[in-house]
Amino acid sequence: MGNYFIYITTNPSKTVLYVGMTNDLQRRMSEHLENKGTNKSFAGKYYCYSLVYWERFETAIDAIDREKQIKRWSRIKKEALINKMNPKWHSLNADLFV
Repeated sequence: MGNYFIYITTNPSKTVLYVGMTNDLQRRMSEHLENKGTNKSFAGKYYCYSLVYWERFETAIDAIDREKQIKRWSRIKKEALINKMNPKWHSLNADLFV
């Protein structure tokens, strides 16, 4: 299977959602953690480093298309997607580093 991912992160109070795409989810989550609280990026500025949802894709094009689709969704629809995979919104970051 391909190694392209879309993912959703949130901040500690779960008030902000960030949707992104990467070819290395572990590296990307490390970068989000390193940038927390900085103004280098939206995710950093709003402390969006807690992974709550992800999907894997065969091709970069498929991942980009899905990322764009989810970014257009309302917060309610994004929450419903997260709830299907991760109903308690546990941070999935540790699962990447096993």
